[in-house]
Amino acid sequence: MNYKVIEGSVTAAKGFKASGVHCGIRKNKTKRDIGLIFCEKKCTAAAVYTTNLVQSSPITICRQNLANGFAQAVIANSGNANTCNADGDAKAWKMCELLANELGIAAEDVIVASTGVIGQILPIEPIAQAVSPLAQALTSDVQGASDCAEAIMTTDTVKKEFAIETTIGGKTVRLGGISKGSGMIHPNMATMLCFVTTDAAVSAEMIQKAVKEAADDSFNMISIDGDTSTNDMLSVMASGLAGNEEITAEGEDYDAFVSALKVVCKQLSKQMAKDGEGATKLLVCKVSGANTVKDARTIAKSVICSSLLKAAMFGSDANWGRVLCAIGYSGADVDVHKVNVSFASDAGRIDVCKNGAGIEFSEEKAKEILVRDEIDIIVEAGDKDGYAEAYGCDLTYDYVKINGDYRT
Repeated sequence: MNYKVIEGSVTAAKGFKASGVHCGIRKNKTKRDIGLIFCEKKCTAAAVYTTNLVQSSPITICRQNLANGFAQAVIANSGNANTCNADGDAKAWKMCELLANELGIAAEDVIVASTGVIGQILPIEPIAQAVSPLAQALTSDVQGASDCAEAIMTTDTVKKEFAIETTIGGKTVRLGGISKGSGMIHPNMATMLCFVTTDAAVSAEMIQKAVKEAADDSFNMISIDGDTSTNDMLSVMASGLAGNEEITAEGEDYDAFVSALKVVCKQLSKQMAKDGEGATKLLVCKVSGANTVKDARTIAKSVICSSLLKAAMFGSDANWGRVLCAIGYSGADVDVHKVNVSFASDAGRIDVCKNGAGIEFSEEKAKEILVRDEIDIIVEAGDKDGYAEAYGCDLTYDYVKINGDYRT
């Protein structure tokens, strides 16, 4: 599809404003820890959530609020996950009420999210004091989006933002998103949060279908450390202000919307994977020729999840045997004697395995390719049409350091 990258992330689409402030949940007063996204009109909205049986209280409330397919605002805090707390549901609902009273909207139209430490009581007082400054700081410019992106960061080292402009139904449509997550990331949508806004006109039913499709090809294909968070959520709000004819069924316009949504979600997925805790490299496993898309996804995720392979990539070691090993235990329907493996980066590409067996290659050239900060692991699994990509990162000493004292 044709699209143009633009600025603004969640404020790029018509009707949306955002903000982020420090309210006091986090001790670092220079770090924004609560963010807000608001639309001037009620939006069609949908979300997908973590499959972990332990789920945050905000997810419980969001399921209730989004049951009718509409929302108008997002409020999200960092520093405390509001998970495994006896008063968690009440606190999450209170966040919705506080914001609704400030903005003059219904509490049921608020998407609420929290991220951070599990099992610690979420103080509501700082949030109550923050809703007015948050509302006053709302702006449709890029700074509002950037402040909101910062407010949801935990161990992230960089903000994750992206937006595009495309054409749907003859109208200019914008989509943009922010996300957070650098550890405890192994989504299976259905710690990762992603909020996407768009001015496309899409019915509640079709936006739910689109969100699930986009998640399957993007966030569900990330793994940083194999841990599925209790708070994973991807939500999308559509204002309809682009003026396209509302998408109410599958067809050309729906396909264009899904393609655009996938572009945004995949880009944010890559940003998250590259910023994995302690990571120095983005790993993208590209699988082609698989018997089915399902097999391709299974292979790609198995490779990207291999701790041995991730460690080899940290050491810039072209240990292709670890790729074959991960394929072999993936459970995919694949003939390992037909598998080819290559490594690639902006320094070039090198073939390391043909038909399931090693071939001669230059270790020096391989090292040049693998020392780069973005590595493609290319797997040709056969001669069928199944294709998928998975996103991950290398496994470093710093990952253990970060998580060894994450709570204390």
